[in-house]
Amino acid sequence: MVQAYILIQTDVGKASSVATDVAAIEGVALSEDVTGPYDVIARIEAKTVDELGKLVIAKIQDVPGITRTLTCTIVHV
Repeated sequence: MVQAYILIQTDVGKASSVATDVAAIEGVALSEDVTGPYDVIARIEAKTVDELGKLVIAKIQDVPGITRTLTCTIVHV
């Protein structure tokens, strides 16, 4: 299982709706609106790195109101 945090910037006033929409996507374990340089942080899970990438590009980045994402893959050392 591959996991990552997705840091999301949104249009002004869209953080709450983006967090809700992202939370409804299969593979998203958690999605919350936050303060700071990013507006929403999501934790996602997929079977492979390729599936994780497809989840971000095809599903998460397609949510209306998202302007930018940054993917931080979780590393278990």
